[in-house]
Amino acid sequence: MINTLSSLLHRAGISLSDQQKHQLVSYVGMLDKWNKAYNLTSVRDPQQMLIRHIMDSIVVAPYLEGRKFIDVGTGPGLPGIPLSIVCPHAHFTLLDSLGKRVRFLRQVQHELKLENITPVQSRVEAFTDEPLFDGVISRAFASLQDMVSWCHHLPAAGQGRFYALKGQVPDEELSALPEHLVLESVISLQVPDLEGERHLVILKQQ
Repeated sequence: MINTLSSLLHRAGISLSDQQKHQLVSYVGMLDKWNKAYNLTSVRDPQQMLIRHIMDSIVVAPYLEGRKFIDVGTGPGLPGIPLSIVCPHAHFTLLDSLGKRVRFLRQVQHELKLENITPVQSRVEAFTDEPLFDGVISRAFASLQDMVSWCHHLPAAGQGRFYALKGQVPDEELSALPEHLVLESVISLQVPDLEGERHLVILKQQ
């Protein structure tokens, strides 16, 4: 697994320490083990998890601005756990409404000794924190409209951004955004061995 991950990282032009690689592989091992009882992800093959979960998450890292982020609807910690491993100087709140997922996240936090994550069980509309966040990240929200509507209270005024991980460019969603949102950029992401398109949509509130 380490060799496979090293090869994928090399092809993506990403450099990580041996410790970071071991943490990522250990996370995949935990995901695989807990998945059998908790049904955390539809991806069953650990080799595919490296591509579709780990690489698909960490290619976003170079585009994140700031040090305090929230991963809304994180599920089993995607993309928050991989990002917390490759961005050790940033802090990630991992928010999910399902208790079994948050229990898994706390176990990951304990076993991998991740000091820069805070797993939280809550509905996103009911959660807030001080200070507010530099970035609100989402990988599995239904639409940009829902993300912005449910998370409008989370990004810090002026500098806070929304980071939405998408497949194809969501042109219809982008054309229907409210006026107080500015589309900062749409970035095409390259994930080795992953079929289909991947894009990062970055929005900012005026």
